[in-house]
Amino acid sequence: MYNEIVWKDEYNVGVDTIDKEHKRLFKIINKLFAFGKEEKKSQWVCQEGIKYFKEHVIKHFSDEENYMASISYVNYKRHKQIHNDFRTNTLPALERELEQTDYSPDAVDHFLGVCTGWLIGHTLTEDQAITGAKDSRWVNLLMEEEHEVMKKTIIQLVYDMFQLESHLVSGSYGGEKFGRGVYYRLVYGTKNDEKWEIILVFEEKLLINTVGKVMGLKTNKLDTMLINASRYTAQQFVERIKDHLPNTDIQGLLEENLLTYEQFLKVYEQKKMQFSLLFDTGAGYLAYCAIAPHLLENGVGTAIHVDNAMAEVNEYLKKKEKNEENPKKKVLIVDDSLTIRQGMKELLESDYEVALAQSGTAAIRTITLNRPDLVLLDYEMPVCDGRQVLGMIRSEEEFADIPVFFLTGRVDQQSVKNVISLKPEGYLSKQLKLEDIKMHIDKFFERKKA
Repeated sequence: MYNEIVWKDEYNVGVDTIDKEHKRLFKIINKLFAFGKEEKKSQWVCQEGIKYFKEHVIKHFSDEENYMASISYVNYKRHKQIHNDFRTNTLPALERELEQTDYSPDAVDHFLGVCTGWLIGHTLTEDQAITGAKDSRWVNLLMEEEHEVMKKTIIQLVYDMFQLESHLVSGSYGGEKFGRGVYYRLVYGTKNDEKWEIILVFEEKLLINTVGKVMGLKTNKLDTMLINASRYTAQQFVERIKDHLPNTDIQGLLEENLLTYEQFLKVYEQKKMQFSLLFDTGAGYLAYCAIAPHLLENGVGTAIHVDNAMAEVNEYLKKKEKNEENPKKKVLIVDDSLTIRQGMKELLESDYEVALAQSGTAAIRTITLNRPDLVLLDYEMPVCDGRQVLGMIRSEEEFADIPVFFLTGRVDQQSVKNVISLKPEGYLSKQLKLEDIKMHIDKFFERKKA
């Protein structure tokens, strides 16, 4: 499935000795990819190859640290700390897993995925900053312009790492689902023993088109190696973002999780985001969400450690595959009342994939990101009412055929006449019993299927 990690000229730092060593590390990983395919030679060759990789990485770290010290690199201490973490924590833990499983294919894949992701991420973020070329544009930004700093930082990092031109879709991303997503949660500690929670949401095709492309992936499907490589690339990405977070003292990574969309939405609905930005990279969507320390709670999903990483990643992929094989119909509920939205969600979520929007603008954004099979639209909303929202939906050719049911609290003859004149797919009275509302929706989809 994987042929090689593809080296590109833009990965060059501009320091000859460092660039040569990076190319050599890429070549070693590529040899390990090739060795892994030769089953008869796999264990012995991988043992020797991994031993060589480890020794070479440690020597490269030492040489790179000597160079940084020689030029009085301003972030030398932090950069060395990242090296030390990989050298003293990550590599030994991966080695233990290999030995305990007798170099099983899964453990070898885990080792290669983690090392590849770390190498890609570290080369394209921390190492690129050694010469100062990639950091210079941020130094004059004002501390109070936090969202502008974050927006520009992410756009520049995506370009620096993957040569993708991004643009901001929303500065207040509402947790809407976009296509097939991977929801990656990281929890960091602070000097004051508080915690910061950061969630990166990747459209699957973005991971395939970036990390997967660098790894030489030949399919359009996620697998354990790509997920593990993406985890470590994402960690390096966040490490670079941390440098530009104004007024924070974020320290080391305490916990990481892969979340389902439902788990992500639960986090999103319960906590106020410090940042919630959505970007279109041209190769897929990316969302960045950060939660302030005082709002953070523990216990979201299963924490990933080296000992359970392969099991958790495999379980995550199985859940995604199951959901994709038996997809639920998607229903979007648009209502300015939180009580109505949550009540309808609880009513329908066992049988349908439910998305929520509290306004017409949010509804259009949700429809754009993740086209629903049915829209339940409140007719009596302030600012932009149901009539106007339906008009916006019908005015877009690609959305015009989406069925819309009006939700209305008025059932007098004139109100019903006004609703019907707009020619929705149907209308439902909010005064109906909940089971009757669900029955109408179930029957609608049964008719569509027939």
